[in-house]
Amino acid sequence: MNNLIKLVDESLEKFLPVETPEDLFKSMRYTVLLEGKRLRPVLCLEVCRCLGGKLEDALPTACAIEMLHAQTLIHDDLPCMDNDDFRRGKPSNHKVFGEATAVLAGDALISFAPQVILRNSKNLPADVLLQVLDDFFTSAGARGVIAGQVVDIESEGHPETHSAEKLDFIHDHKTGDLFRLAIVSGARIAGADCEKIAEMREFAHNFGLAFQIADDILDVVSDFETMGKTLGKDAQSGKLTYVSMFGLNNAKCKLTCLLEKCDVIINKYNSEILREIVKGIRKRVGI
Repeated sequence: MNNLIKLVDESLEKFLPVETPEDLFKSMRYTVLLEGKRLRPVLCLEVCRCLGGKLEDALPTACAIEMLHAQTLIHDDLPCMDNDDFRRGKPSNHKVFGEATAVLAGDALISFAPQVILRNSKNLPADVLLQVLDDFFTSAGARGVIAGQVVDIESEGHPETHSAEKLDFIHDHKTGDLFRLAIVSGARIAGADCEKIAEMREFAHNFGLAFQIADDILDVVSDFETMGKTLGKDAQSGKLTYVSMFGLNNAKCKLTCLLEKCDVIINKYNSEILREIVKGIRKRVGI
């Protein structure tokens, strides 16, 4: 897994150089290049490999998805959103570059990232490239992470509106969409058939929901040193989370069930990396 992380880091440096205006590109690079687990690009690359594809064919898409993820983090941390001063243990983008530049850096990444796919995916058939881009724009837009963020904000501080259906919508879009984009894109680039893509979509759904439930749990039980961001804010701001809706113990039970479903699919493939990622969630939460 470390080799894939290194490959992604090196490629992000290459795909996102400092250009003019420098402050804008430095702001974009600041969050994109923050040290992290690179789960989304690694999942994209590893799924592609498992299904018989080539890493170099999936690498531009994997890096573009990491850029899109960075965009969501930049905007999520803004004072008008979650108002968080830290991300991955470092000051948030707007604390370093100011709110205006942070907003614009996030905006720029939304359009910059798919250009990385278009300009560097020379070996992809046109129909695959178009489908990957369609998935990318859907995940990035009003039917994807933005939809999840809007409903999350609308639900904050309004417990009378909370419901399991709304919680599923938030988790499925705000978190799940980018994992689904990464995993399904890896399958598409590998040339997987409809059955394999459907199986990977199911894996992505279970994994994305598990990841967000784990994050909800860790917001209650973890600390800043472990998570690299301010914790306990979900409860303070009245956010709709799996823990607030169902309680800590039920959240852990649901998480265990979802990870077991992930294991069933993973066990069909020879991938220590996918197993390591799922085990990592169990280890962080302590289940």
